[in-house]
Amino acid sequence: MYKGKNPSGSASKKRPCPFTDTGPSAGSTLCEKHHSPLENYCCTDRRLICALCAVSEHRGHSIGTVGEERRRKQRKLNNMQTNSKQILQKEENKLKHMGKTLEQIQEEGRETQDYCESVLVGVIDCLQRHYMLVRELIRGQEAKAQSSLQTLEELNERDVELHRLAETDNDVHFLQKWFSLRCLTDTDLLYPLQEVSEDPLLPFEFTKRAVEQLGEQLQDICDKEFASILHTAGGEEQQQSGGVSGVTNTEQNMEEPETRADFLQYACRLSLDRTTAHEDLTFAAGDTEVRLNSPKMNDLGLRSPDRFVHRMQVLCKEGLHADRCYYEVEVEGDKAEIALAYRGMNRNSRTRLSAFGANAFSWSLDRSSKYSVSHRADSVQLTSSPSQNRIGVYLKFKEGTLAFYEVSGSDSMKFLYKLQATFTEPLYPGFWLEKGCCIRICDLPTAQETG
Repeated sequence: MYKGKNPSGSASKKRPCPFTDTGPSAGSTLCEKHHSPLENYCCTDRRLICALCAVSEHRGHSIGTVGEERRRKQRKLNNMQTNSKQILQKEENKLKHMGKTLEQIQEEGRETQDYCESVLVGVIDCLQRHYMLVRELIRGQEAKAQSSLQTLEELNERDVELHRLAETDNDVHFLQKWFSLRCLTDTDLLYPLQEVSEDPLLPFEFTKRAVEQLGEQLQDICDKEFASILHTAGGEEQQQSGGVSGVTNTEQNMEEPETRADFLQYACRLSLDRTTAHEDLTFAAGDTEVRLNSPKMNDLGLRSPDRFVHRMQVLCKEGLHADRCYYEVEVEGDKAEIALAYRGMNRNSRTRLSAFGANAFSWSLDRSSKYSVSHRADSVQLTSSPSQNRIGVYLKFKEGTLAFYEVSGSDSMKFLYKLQATFTEPLYPGFWLEKGCCIRICDLPTAQETG
């Protein structure tokens, strides 16, 4: 016997059933079962069949000729070719103009940035000029106050001298001393001291109050106007692509979270934006960990015009503007700040205007020996001291609330503070670090992953 072969010596082959989806062999025009021409097409089973197959195995099916089915398929193929050519032509036209369009966008972006910068620089120059005038005013107030004090001293000395002269018994001495008082005139007696304030420090207080009021008015104007610019010129784009989308607006009537598991329903993904970082900050763990160690290690931040120049700070890439957002960070070190800020906050100033929590564009939880919360340079000192390294941040954007928690274990949360504000644009999480400090964004399961 021939093992594995038929008596003729050729290898045995298992023929496929002619009624399966495999169909006849490619290139064959004969039915594998009946060896008859494949002249028919079964529309029900979508198979090429012969006349014997149609009678024996496909009775009651919708059957047509091969030619008819070819014509139907040919029409579909022609339509597919036409659509494919149209799409290809459209994409080729896009590619032809893409290079030019990108150049135009980049050029327009540069021109717009330069124009806006020139306008704002003009405003800054105007403020600088007026500030110089205020400085001259302060110098004048200082000189006037010093002059007033000096005149008072001279009047006291002259009064003592007049008293001594009046008490002199010797007539000769009296007359000799009289002629030596050349500075004593009627004018001096009538106008010894003009416009002398009872409190020499009062003009300084008036100046500080006036400038403080002006500063608040300018900040309010800038907040409102820039918010309007972002809303009208970029609001739609921000809504379409501007950051993390935690949950939908239909969840407004949902109850407030109580356990950590409740908060994790609104967890969002965050990553650090190296281009905003101070040059002394370094990164790890896929841009979710930042520390302050060796100076000038962050070359990317050093080259970027968006970096913080004088503050050891960094922002995240994602802007939070969903109805509810939650994230957690772990802090190593004695002092750090966990903040949220508008994208356009000052990053170049040497003053506290570029510090988290010291302006109208940022809110900050300061973690040191005690907790404190800051905004517009106003701080609220909390009574509790840090007991955990992990901090939870819960933002309700539309409601305008921001809450901070300490997180310990798997489900234990300690409330720290909740503030109320009106948020006009997406908030970007940010961090400030002291030397030797490290902040790590925790990897939390999002609602999509847990669902």
